[in-house]
Amino acid sequence: MKQLCKYISDYMGVMVLVTAVAALMFPSLLSGVKPTVINYLLGVVMFGMGLTLSLQDFKVVFSRPRDIIAGEIAQFVIMPLLAWLLAKAFSLDDALTLGVVLVGCCPGGTASNVITYLSKGDLALSVGMTGVSTLLAPVLTPLLVWLLAGKSIDVDMVSMFLSILYVVILPIVLGLLAKKMMPTLTNHAIDYLPAISSLAIATIVAIIISLNAEKLLTSGLIIILVVMLHNICGLLLGYSAGKILHMSLSKRKAIAVEVGMQNSGLASSLAATHFAMYPMATIPGAIFSVWHNLSGAVIARIFARYEK
Repeated sequence: MKQLCKYISDYMGVMVLVTAVAALMFPSLLSGVKPTVINYLLGVVMFGMGLTLSLQDFKVVFSRPRDIIAGEIAQFVIMPLLAWLLAKAFSLDDALTLGVVLVGCCPGGTASNVITYLSKGDLALSVGMTGVSTLLAPVLTPLLVWLLAGKSIDVDMVSMFLSILYVVILPIVLGLLAKKMMPTLTNHAIDYLPAISSLAIATIVAIIISLNAEKLLTSGLIIILVVMLHNICGLLLGYSAGKILHMSLSKRKAIAVEVGMQNSGLASSLAATHFAMYPMATIPGAIFSVWHNLSGAVIARIFARYEK
């Protein structure tokens, strides 16, 4: 069973891609699933994240505050602005613009720590940035979405704040408590968590694509291009930010990955929950989930070649 779980987590990008294509070809299989299911699946992923974290992981926040602050500024400035600029440059409609902006305003992705590790980057910085950006998300994500998309779409900041608390922060806290209270059980479960999270993310992608398959086929190419550019530019600009600040190579790798890889599942969850009148707003998050796992595997191979 452990070997099977390792196989699933190792080939997560391929699995998510295959699942997305299957959902696009056979949308009726999941067309009856309610979008609210996405929230529960994302909660499972976040609970797993909580089980893998410890208070030790946040020591970097206090021992290296300059690195964390620089990384978080890059995270919450580069990706939101990139999202808005790309949406304007490609003249996306309100729904797709909202979806791209939601992706840009979300915290770092849960897979970023794995990619940083494979890249031989600064893992402590990566874990610290993921934790801090996730804690900041209930406030910064609604605020940034309102600032960038609020002129054309009604953005309920309070409802989004509460959603992120329930769907992201609460499961992480429960995971931390479970690890503290049942250490033996959670230590045994850790080997299976990456596979469970991979399956949950693949299911989220499949549900979103199934519910929007027809519209995706008519306007899919342009949004795929925008999502790819968003991710690639985020990786490049994140790395450049670290270089401008004269950070070491391992730190630059960590910041590049943290900035470029978003919690796109959260973006889709927020779109499905708060912007149901714009169903296509869930699509950028689903495509990002597929693409950033593939680009992450590539960038990890490239980064791993350079250690000095």
